[in-house]
Amino acid sequence: MSTRNSQASKTAARERIRAERERQKKKDRMRRQLVVAVSVVGVLAVAGGIGFAVMKANEPTGWEAAKEAPQVAPAHTQGKDHTEILIGDPKATQTLEVFEDVRCPACAAFEQSSGTALLKDIKDGRYKVRYTMYSFIDGMQGGEGSKNALSALGAALNVSPEAFLKYKTALYSTKFHPDEREDLYAKDSELLKVAAEVPELKNNKAFETAVKKGTYDRWTMDMTALFGRKGVKGTPTFMHGDKKPVMDQIPQRQMTQAQYNQLALAGFKKMIDKEFGPAKGTGAGKGPGGGKGIREGEKDPTGGH
Repeated sequence: MSTRNSQASKTAARERIRAERERQKKKDRMRRQLVVAVSVVGVLAVAGGIGFAVMKANEPTGWEAAKEAPQVAPAHTQGKDHTEILIGDPKATQTLEVFEDVRCPACAAFEQSSGTALLKDIKDGRYKVRYTMYSFIDGMQGGEGSKNALSALGAALNVSPEAFLKYKTALYSTKFHPDEREDLYAKDSELLKVAAEVPELKNNKAFETAVKKGTYDRWTMDMTALFGRKGVKGTPTFMHGDKKPVMDQIPQRQMTQAQYNQLALAGFKKMIDKEFGPAKGTGAGKGPGGGKGIREGEKDPTGGH
C-alpha cells in the first residue's frame, strides 16, 4: 500500500471516529435534556400536588364551610336572609319576640312550665311571635348541638309552622332535653328520634333527608349570626318592640318541680298581661290568663297584690 493511500485511510478513519463522537455527544445532550425535562415535570407535579393538598387542608370544613355554602331557606320564613320566624295570626297587631337556644336549660324550664300558655296565646291571636334562635352554648360548652338542632328545626319549619312548634316543644321536653354539658343534639339520630314524636315529621323522608344532609346548615349560620340583636345575649329573653318584659323572680326555696312550674307559669302570665292586657275572656279582678284568679284566702304565688 502506498504512503498516500495509507494516510488517506488514517484520515478517513479519524473522520469516522470524530463523526461518531459527535453523534454520541448529540445523543448524550438529548438524553440529558430529556432527563431534565422529565425531572422538571415531576417537580412541578409534586409541587402542584403539595399546593393542592395545602389548599384542600386550608378549606373550611363543617359549620365554617356552611357559612360559605349557598343558602337554602326553609319555607315560612321572612326578612333579610330569611331569618325571621314569625308565627301566628297575621291579623294580630302585636308581636312578642322570643329568644332561645335549644341547649339552654333555662329555655327548657320555660318551655316545660309556660310553653303551652305561649302557644295558646298564639292560637288565640293575642299576639304573633317572632322566634330568634341562638347557638352560643355551643361556644360556651363546646360542641354543635345547638346548631344541629336549629338546622333540624329549619327542616321542620319547612314542613309547616305547626311542625316547627311541636318539634321545638319536644326538643325542650323533660323526656328528651339533655343536660347542657351533654352535646346529645349533635347527633342526627337523636334529633330524628325526637322528631318521631311529631306526627308531621314521623316517617317524613324529606325532613329526614334534610336533617342528615344539613340542608339548612347555612340558614342556621345566618340565624345564629343575629346574636346580640336588640342587645339580647342571653336566653330565654322576651322583647315587645324595644321593651324587654321581665318576669318576677321565683323565690329561692325548696320546692317540687310542679310547684316551680306553677310559679313560673303564673309569672309568665302576669308579665304577658302587663304587656298585652288581659287575655281574651278575662276581665277586671280575674287572674292572668283567664279563670277566676286567686281564690279568697289563697296567697298569690307570684308575690303580686
